[in-house]
Amino acid sequence: MSKITAKECQNVEYKRSWQDEYLKWICGFANAQGAVMYFGVDDDLEIYGLKNITKLMEDIPNKIVNSMGLVVDVNLYEQDGLEYIEITIDPSNVPISYKGKYYYRSGSTLQELNGAALQQFILKKMGRSWDDITNDRATLNDIDRKAIEYFLRRGIEADRIPEDQRNASTEDILTSLHLMDEDGHLKNATLLLFGKDPLKFFTGVRFKIGRFGVDEADLLIQDVIEGNIIQMADRVVEVLKAKYLASPIRFEGMLRIEELEVPIEALREILYNSIAHKDYTGPDIQMRVYDDHVEIWNEGTLPEGYDESVLYGKHSSKPRNRNIADTMFKAGFIDTWGRGYSKIRDGFKKVGLPIPTVKSDCGGTLVTFKRGYDVASGKKIIGSDVTSNVTSDVTSLSREQLSDRQREISKMIENNPRISVKELSLVLSLSERTVKRDLAAMQKVGVLIREGNTSAGHWVIIQEQR
Repeated sequence: MSKITAKECQNVEYKRSWQDEYLKWICGFANAQGAVMYFGVDDDLEIYGLKNITKLMEDIPNKIVNSMGLVVDVNLYEQDGLEYIEITIDPSNVPISYKGKYYYRSGSTLQELNGAALQQFILKKMGRSWDDITNDRATLNDIDRKAIEYFLRRGIEADRIPEDQRNASTEDILTSLHLMDEDGHLKNATLLLFGKDPLKFFTGVRFKIGRFGVDEADLLIQDVIEGNIIQMADRVVEVLKAKYLASPIRFEGMLRIEELEVPIEALREILYNSIAHKDYTGPDIQMRVYDDHVEIWNEGTLPEGYDESVLYGKHSSKPRNRNIADTMFKAGFIDTWGRGYSKIRDGFKKVGLPIPTVKSDCGGTLVTFKRGYDVASGKKIIGSDVTSNVTSDVTSLSREQLSDRQREISKMIENNPRISVKELSLVLSLSERTVKRDLAAMQKVGVLIREGNTSAGHWVIIQEQR
């Protein structure tokens, strides 16, 4: 049996016969990267030929034009007495529908687009993004001037905003950022970045943090960060430092050094990415903290054709939310050259931790990284101090020298005087030995006493920490 020569094209499809069902495929290819389709040929490139070829050559172009408004090249070929059809579909610059439905070819899958996915697709075809849509319900009264001032301060510090803009009006700042149109309407991005209460307009604006035990069902504590997204990363880092991640203490001579267990700048880069590139029509960002690793998930998959290997290599930046990304760039949080994951990689490598993994997962993007602190042993596992115990000798501490960790223990005891050593260790991601040592030090300097026995007693804070 005769074979055709395979055409060099990213998307080539071979079908032994024509069916009107394939009009959906043509629609999907036009909405994606285009394709070449052969009819009368199977996947092994063997030619089977078509019947009623004259009628098909007349019907197929007409059906495509009448149902989708597309003009495509339909060519007839003959080889060894067998006739087959080639249809060349170019990618369309505008959304194409078939019988009122929108299809999209992704990989080997033909998808019918609905809901948020359809909205995102149409906006993208129009050269816009969801965050570019204006919100008719919002006014300047919904904007938090303090958030604007925070943005200006950070942008000026990063040399991305001129100093003379520091006292500019809110209206002028939003106009210069293209976050307000000529009629004074605020965009979705404006309310997310600088809104007093973004939840008034959108549902998926929160950042959820949970501390889990042995598995997903074992939720120990949780926090929900709300408010504008321009300051969200800072608020998340504050909560992580206070309750979820360890800050081991070490001494270099007389110098006391306290560093977060993961590289702070790389962590911020991960947070900025999840916030800037989130699909805000979907659920909240979710951060799961386990004994040995951390997972951060945000709605919105990676750009088509992008995976971990692409992200950690040289690549172009493809922001989902152009206005949000541009504003965060001007604030000094991100760049526009696709270098964010290189910074993450370098940050984790510098302290001896594995490079974080990143993948599309459940309609979103999942980043997973290892912790730099062994909860079970209370030992640092990064850098040059791999085998050194991170809990310093605190028995000689005065009241004024209590560590932030010990102050956090004090706060938790104030909230729950009957909290156990085990509960403290789980919540603070510390070993029980470390917690016991801190409690002993606090008792020694006279800020804490234990009343009652081990099982039925409770803690008493003698004096509030300064």
